Amino acid sequence: MPTVAQHFGTRAGAATHARDAEGALRAPVVLMVSGGADSTALLVMACTGALDIADGRGRARIARERLHVLHVNHHLRGAASDGDEAFVRELCERFGLPLCVEHASFDELDGQNLEAAAREVRYAAARRYVRELCAAADCPRSAARILTAHTASDRAETFFMNAIRGAGPAGLSSIPRRRNIIVRPLIDRTHEELCRYLEVADIAWREDESNRDTSYLRNFVRHEVIPLAAERNGNLARTVGTTCEILGDEDAFLSHLAAVAMRSCTRRQEEGLIVLDGARLAAAELVIARRIVRLAVRALDDDARLEMRHVEAVLACVAAGTGSLTLPGGIDARMEFASLALRTAAAREALVAAWLAVPGEMALANEAVLAAEVVRVPAGEDPVAYARTQAGEGRRVACVDAAALGYAEGDLVRLKEAGEGLPAEVRGARLWIDAPAPGDLMCPLGMQGRSKKLSDLLGEEHVPVAERPRVPVVRTAPGGAVVWVAGLRLDDRFKCAPTTRILIKLTLRAL
Repeated sequence: MPTVAQHFGTRAGAATHARDAEGALRAPVVLMVSGGADSTALLVMACTGALDIADGRGRARIARERLHVLHVNHHLRGAASDGDEAFVRELCERFGLPLCVEHASFDELDGQNLEAAAREVRYAAARRYVRELCAAADCPRSAARILTAHTASDRAETFFMNAIRGAGPAGLSSIPRRRNIIVRPLIDRTHEELCRYLEVADIAWREDESNRDTSYLRNFVRHEVIPLAAERNGNLARTVGTTCEILGDEDAFLSHLAAVAMRSCTRRQEEGLIVLDGARLAAAELVIARRIVRLAVRALDDDARLEMRHVEAVLACVAAGTGSLTLPGGIDARMEFASLALRTAAAREALVAAWLAVPGEMALANEAVLAAEVVRVPAGEDPVAYARTQAGEGRRVACVDAAALGYAEGDLVRLKEAGEGLPAEVRGARLWIDAPAPGDLMCPLGMQGRSKKLSDLLGEEHVPVAERPRVPVVRTAPGGAVVWVAGLRLDDRFKCAPTTRILIKLTLRAL
């Protein structure tokens, strides 16, 4: 998100760019060259002219020793694909550039369309090549650049394609000028301009015959939609490009606001799990809430591709206060007890991290069950002694003062006189169950209120480090105070006292 000063290039901004440029002069610049007109023009311009590669120098010559070429042979067009590779080899020999050729096959697409699969293969190959080059040059990867030959024409086509499919600001902003180390220095030029450039330079290029097949959406847009729209606007590619820049800047700003809002909504985050405050999410502006859901899913699985219907379904659960669904990538989204928990498939196989209703029970991944029940202290009984009797001699049962958890008697139960005089209904009581987290503190029973790191307690109990993530921890809420380290130690703040009238009995038992 550029500031006004950065966008219009003030002296202060230029000075910052100049400092950044000093550290980037040795870093590799990888040109992705297919052999088509646009990528051929990119190679020639990089060797003979000046390009802006977003390294702080503006339009400038790139040192020849920094240039490297990557060509990916997808083997999709038989001899024609091999001809593209031979052409790029000859071009690199002509200009004295080192060439890396990667070969790809597409036997299993797993439902992915061919264009998207080929794109992922190309960028994965480029990232690998950059890592190797940066290691050899002993320079940071952030200083390297991957240059693609996307043009204003490509950007306009992608805009219309995404509009036809249905997209929000991110999709309609089309191809960005830059994304991390990937830069498109030709994004302001049209395909026709680059073809004329090569013709004047007397340099040939390869034509892909499949580009004429309008059964592909891009080719349909290129040959049918764009010419029709250009009849009303002869400068269509640049006009759409300006629109994409505006949408991209505004999308980045909204994403920033969403990231800030997500931090305030996050109640717990660990490997494979994010718990969001449902009330805050429900109160957020819809445009921000949608982005929070996307950001949370991306934090769990960057490859998960959410569609609008997925996001809307999650927010419908949030609005209703209950419900669950499975998202792309096998991510479980579950709204309960005013919290939205997003959990990967791998995390679901580990110790359960979820709410435990009281009364109720929960099966844990370590072949155990955690059960909770509400018990009224009989009239005339000493609450502390009664709780001790209920817990017994072992450490797999704990009795907690309901009032210490914030549940007053009137809030906790609606009494129905049963045979034993115990409360028969519970309303709203719940506890959060998950695993130990870094920085956890508790006040172990018997230490007169002194705190101890949970990791130290587990060490004293000789719990192996490898087994600690599977130790159930009972909390007041996601990220809240530790109530009981199941089977090990109760927290002193929640013990039963002489004033206790209702206790919650927690039991850890084997399946």
